[in-house]
Amino acid sequence: MERHPDAERPAMTPYGAVAEGAWGWVLEQVRWDDDVPWIPESAGGERQTEYADGMHSGLGGLAHTLAEIKLTRPWTDDEQHLASAIANRIRSTIPTEASVTYFDGLPSGIGVLTALGEPGSAAAVERALELATGDGWHESYLENEEKYRPGAVANDATLGTAGVLMCALWALRHGEAARPLADRAADHLLAEQEETPSGLNWLFVPRRFVLDPPVEMPNFSHGLAGIAAVLATAGVELGRPELVTAAQRGAEHLVTLGINDDKGFRVPRVIPWAERHGDEYTYNWCHGGPGTSLLFTALDYAGVKQVAGESTMTWHRRCLDSVRSSGVPERIHPGFWDNDGRCCGTAGVGDVCLDSWHRNGDEQDLEFAVRLADALVERAIHDGPSAYWRFIEYRNDEPLLPPGVGWMQGAAGIAAYLFRIERVLGGDQRAIERMDNWWALRR
Repeated sequence: MERHPDAERPAMTPYGAVAEGAWGWVLEQVRWDDDVPWIPESAGGERQTEYADGMHSGLGGLAHTLAEIKLTRPWTDDEQHLASAIANRIRSTIPTEASVTYFDGLPSGIGVLTALGEPGSAAAVERALELATGDGWHESYLENEEKYRPGAVANDATLGTAGVLMCALWALRHGEAARPLADRAADHLLAEQEETPSGLNWLFVPRRFVLDPPVEMPNFSHGLAGIAAVLATAGVELGRPELVTAAQRGAEHLVTLGINDDKGFRVPRVIPWAERHGDEYTYNWCHGGPGTSLLFTALDYAGVKQVAGESTMTWHRRCLDSVRSSGVPERIHPGFWDNDGRCCGTAGVGDVCLDSWHRNGDEQDLEFAVRLADALVERAIHDGPSAYWRFIEYRNDEPLLPPGVGWMQGAAGIAAYLFRIERVLGGDQRAIERMDNWWALRR
């Protein structure tokens, strides 16, 4: 792929220079089978078999980087061609797509198409309705007879029913007739709620489908925080106050699961915790304070003023306080902060901090976001004009992992964050809304 010509680049800070270098490296990883592009999960790898087109680590994730670049500079002809080819590829998969996960299924496709301003979301909404069962949406990863009963479904925001609801709300906001899909997903979530002495809870997979005692992952990606966040926004968008009430009761339970002290509010990433799970607390988008903070902005968007006697936005602030108090982005000990991506590391935390600054104007959020960007620039590996990152798995004989390519765990997602920092520090305060953050950008 052609790089963006140097002559057309505006003067850049190190953030923009590394962003362009990383994006150029990503473009070098793009392969073409006839007119269909694809990317490996990591540099030099083979074409992915199961998740080749998804947002998480596949082709679709490049759409989100392209959307960020479009706010920074015009696309090159090659970038325009790539964007069109991505949209064509995603549209072509919709009739046979069997997954409804936010990371890689139909919701992923809706996010890709809307990021590119391309049509096709309506067909994805219809396909998701076709795939619904009496309990929700079954996924192939749940076909484990040692763990789950037949027909198992998931509740969570990235792999389960809450992700379907999240994408239906996003489609509605883009003018698609997604109300039946949204109502169905919301009803399934209400049916799976569990009463506790302190409020409501949702497990990753409903208890009735789980063979062994369930393990909870209560933060955004796979548990209570993400489910309640989506329910809160759905209550507003669908005019269903009972969903907001359920979300608030979920938050009331969530705050009993964590610690709230002078280091902020943090919830264990796994309950019950065991040493095999690594650190009991982490500080990333998927299992830590940045993602969990999205629950409290969702409740604020829904008009909920208090949770457990504290203001909703105080809890939000305390989630972000926990990250700043943790030592991130330093690698304090083996296994702590060995990832710089969006899902599990530095870029994802930085983007949440920028969203918070965009919404509330708190300068400590911007300062921390810049500190995280500085760490990304420092950790970038340069090869001529290219830049990429290698994460660490300290338990491996060779701890440096191959450089990832895509959105959630690779250079494409990190580059997008650095493009955004470059714009923000240059005075451009525009922020891109996505299906997993739009409410956090609105008061």
